Amino acid sequence: MDAELSQSRVRGTARAPPSKSYTHRAILAAGYSDGATVYDPLVSADTKATMRAVEAFGGDVTLEGDTLDVDGFGGRPGVPDDVTDCENSGTTMRLVTACAALADGITVLTGDGSLRSRPQGPLLDAVSDLGGRAESTRGNGQAPLVLKGPISGGEVSIPGDVSSQYISALLMAGAVTEDGIEIELETQLKSAPYVDITLEVLREFGVSAEATQRGFSVAGGQSYDPADGEYRVPGDFSSISYLLAAGAVAADGDHEVVVEGAYPSAQGDAAIVDILERMGAAIEWDRENGRITVRKSELSGVTVDVGDTPDLLPTIATLGAVADGETRIENCEHVRYKETDRVSAMADELTEMGAVVEEEQDVLTVMGGDTSLLGATVDGYHDHRIVMALSVAGLVADGTTIVRGSEHVDVSFPNFFDVFTGLGADVRLRE
Repeated sequence: MDAELSQSRVRGTARAPPSKSYTHRAILAAGYSDGATVYDPLVSADTKATMRAVEAFGGDVTLEGDTLDVDGFGGRPGVPDDVTDCENSGTTMRLVTACAALADGITVLTGDGSLRSRPQGPLLDAVSDLGGRAESTRGNGQAPLVLKGPISGGEVSIPGDVSSQYISALLMAGAVTEDGIEIELETQLKSAPYVDITLEVLREFGVSAEATQRGFSVAGGQSYDPADGEYRVPGDFSSISYLLAAGAVAADGDHEVVVEGAYPSAQGDAAIVDILERMGAAIEWDRENGRITVRKSELSGVTVDVGDTPDLLPTIATLGAVADGETRIENCEHVRYKETDRVSAMADELTEMGAVVEEEQDVLTVMGGDTSLLGATVDGYHDHRIVMALSVAGLVADGTTIVRGSEHVDVSFPNFFDVFTGLGADVRLRE
């Protein structure tokens, strides 16, 4: 499906979708429990993959309105009856890899072409070091994966600069092992706020884990048991970033774009508020009431380190293409290992729209103000974040912008284009 966007002015109020990161962890945490209710989950292609994985391990997940009722497997996952397909969800595959290492039997994990190209080797090595069987069927550290347990815990060393999801997976599984897991980081941790999210969810489910001088530690023999058997998912700042960017570049005159459901949490992507402030945006965050208000502003380029906030790179790159001066996005090599190489994707497609962009291995520089964005046909790379970021660019580009693969917003923000249209964006979806 293609999204066709024309230059538009936006205004009004939108509600943040629930957090994908929190939803994944909450579903699996509920699976590790004897049972729990998850309120306000994000129901998307990715989180459905985690729901199916919980069921494959012997749990049951029932969606009723805005509520998930999860009958868990009590910390003892069974052996799946069939291959577990994680589709395009890297979070699912990594969290489930450690869970599969607890099962007394063989689990096979696979996914779509994109997921089968993403690195899993360090997590497989960690599971092997803990006494489990962990193999890539092609011997390249990529899915399909074969796991066999049960592991009982222990000490493990793992790099921190490939994916923080490896650490999250081991912490979640380690709580229900006999001995717990001590994690030593071999390199500096990238995307650290995502581990903070995991620690926050674990606390809410009654599990104790902590950062140490060497890395992280979780004691074994624990049980997942949230207060009153309930957990509520907060709003998603990765998704909020596109709405705030739209307001900053395309709000209608003196009118505002207001985003509701934006409460403080451990999400690193809340940094988008500070980044927009630094760029000169008229933005206000009422943290107590979870409301962010933004107006169209004259933006200036800034330097941003995305080591902890990789999912913001597409949004920042789009803002940089509209801002005056140079926007330099640093420490971004790990952003190349997402659903697609998001550094190259944004460089290529913004260039197609007339922006001046320089790409290095670990830096993306956008020279805003050198040209005006022009409507073009651009590729979404089957990547929800690329699609949404380029759609924001389409609001201010001269002419018509066609974003291919628009259906992939279903991964994290299924009603994105409905929300965009509700704010006044001129969008037409075409098969």
